[in-house]
Amino acid sequence: MRCVRRLPVTGFQRYVNNPVERAFSGRVGIRNAMAGYYYTQTSMLQQLIHRFKYRRRKDIALYLGRRLGHMLLESGWLHEIEGIVPVPLNTVKEQHRGYNQAALLAAGIAAVVQKPVFDQVLHREHRAGSQTRRGRSSRWENVSDAFTVKDAATLYNRHLLLVDDVITTGATTEACSHALLAAGASVSICSLAFTSD
Repeated sequence: MRCVRRLPVTGFQRYVNNPVERAFSGRVGIRNAMAGYYYTQTSMLQQLIHRFKYRRRKDIALYLGRRLGHMLLESGWLHEIEGIVPVPLNTVKEQHRGYNQAALLAAGIAAVVQKPVFDQVLHREHRAGSQTRRGRSSRWENVSDAFTVKDAATLYNRHLLLVDDVITTGATTEACSHALLAAGASVSICSLAFTSD
């Protein structure tokens, strides 16, 4: 995928207090955070995300996950991570799509960093609806109680890497982090893309 080499890389994995970490400061007690790429509505990355989310191009998500894995190898904190948890989709959406794109990204990361994926421990409790056209407060209200942990004993006292595709307001990632923290885990965040819009 030659086009991937032209995507706007953030380099966030290499430094603390990067924009993703600052986005969650004061909202939820995460340990580390990074995103691989900057996201805009008209970018090549937006087109790639659209392809793996809506056109069944699972290979693109796995490939980009592997790219994230190589970026994480550059971080000073990857060695602390004990498992990878993808942000879950609601059951109806996952059945319709046939897969969870965050789980594919997590699988790509795991193939590079050699960490286990816990893809059945975090669950979306109700169908919250699309977040795409919602503002920050509306997004938080939409997902604030949407996630629960199924097997807290598996996660207790582990440092987990929470994986998602795009962080915009961070409401979904924040809600997932709260659920994992309530189960006794520590949380770091890795997103494919980040936008400050």
